[in-house]
Amino acid sequence: MGSEPPSSPQVVEDGGEEDEEELSGGEEADMKSSCGRGSLLTRRGITLRVLLKDGLVEPGDGALSIHYLGKKFVGDLLNDGKIRWVETGQIFNSPSAWATHCKRLVNPAKKSGCGWASVRYQGQKLVQYKTSWLHKYQPSADMSLVSEEDDEEDEEEGKTAVQADEKNKNTKPGLHDIIVPRRTDRERIPVRYCTLGTRDATRDPHTLVELSAFSAINRFQPFNVAVSSNVLLLMDFHCHLTTSEVVGYLGGRWDTNTQLLTVLRAFPCRTRLADRDSASAVEEEICQNLFMRGLSLVGWYHSHPRGPALPSLQDIDSQMDHQLRLQGSSNGFQPCLGIICGPYYHGNQGVASTITPFWVVPPPEQRPSDYGIPVAVEVTYVQDNFLTSDVLNEMMLLVDYYKAAPDLVQFNQYWCPDTTMMDKIKGSLSGHAPKDQAYSQILEHVYSQLCGMH
Repeated sequence: MGSEPPSSPQVVEDGGEEDEEELSGGEEADMKSSCGRGSLLTRRGITLRVLLKDGLVEPGDGALSIHYLGKKFVGDLLNDGKIRWVETGQIFNSPSAWATHCKRLVNPAKKSGCGWASVRYQGQKLVQYKTSWLHKYQPSADMSLVSEEDDEEDEEEGKTAVQADEKNKNTKPGLHDIIVPRRTDRERIPVRYCTLGTRDATRDPHTLVELSAFSAINRFQPFNVAVSSNVLLLMDFHCHLTTSEVVGYLGGRWDTNTQLLTVLRAFPCRTRLADRDSASAVEEEICQNLFMRGLSLVGWYHSHPRGPALPSLQDIDSQMDHQLRLQGSSNGFQPCLGIICGPYYHGNQGVASTITPFWVVPPPEQRPSDYGIPVAVEVTYVQDNFLTSDVLNEMMLLVDYYKAAPDLVQFNQYWCPDTTMMDKIKGSLSGHAPKDQAYSQILEHVYSQLCGMH
């Protein structure tokens, strides 16, 4: 559900501090004819266009890739030596421009991309093709012409490439296809992030992780968030209906001037989490609803029905993927909010669900094989004036969808000795009430439908 690639691709020229200088075709011809092969091209003069002309590499779709901090980016090598990023269709003039852009999506503090050491052609680093060119055409050249910076990330890139390949075997679906596996009802004890250490393939991906504060990792929250009470009401209602996990999307707006993310609408996915066949149709419908309302995709939510509303290792990887997708779909930074709702965890205070907004900070560059750091997001909750017909209609569609489900919650049963499941959902939703008190009478119709499903 990411944005469509632009119709006329944006050309990105900024390659960071060590960007290679691109030569025009005429300049390259002049350099070769006037100086000949015996005259050394500078390191910055050896471009992808040079390698293409001399037959060391060939244009191709998906021929280029970057592996960085567990993430993989794929690009097309074009006939003119430029790079087209497959994800968005953006055009980059050099390996460094592309590498810097991609790395800053994962780690905004990254200043340069070390493009020739980071970008791989058919699995091999471009710096190796540059070295081959020098050996072939300038055998007397000092190999220091190959950038010293190119070696700086060798160890890091080598490790993350292997990790990315291993991870991709069990890759988490992207925003287009969020599938959260059902989990058992056994108690899962959350662990502290500092106890995780290096990514371990043998570790249970359903391990829950306590959230850190931005201040605890010496960061400031890079954006503000405001969430509408109607979003919470619809999301909480959806999560209460079934003992299985559910998922949905969040629509809203991102203001780059105020750095405010406003979440205005929840879009529940009325589909089984393992049903990939119907997922695309459901998501297409949500895409159209977002477009018709003039909203953007700003996040996602899912439930932990009987467990703590804390992210699992799998959720952390998913959230990181979603953040990258949303950032990669625009020209600037755009946050992606993750929310976990825990309706039936007996560790909750009272009948209210625990609702946890979170974000993931990439691991430190010097520890690329670590997990992302899940952090709590401070949110302002805005009380809506009234319950909209949109939300009410969505609630009735959910009732209709789950009425014959085998995992439908039995609302006439007891949550605790003196509280039925119906009392519980009413109590939890009352915490997201609009200002107009007439909403309670409207919701009684919805509740009566729930009672009639048994």
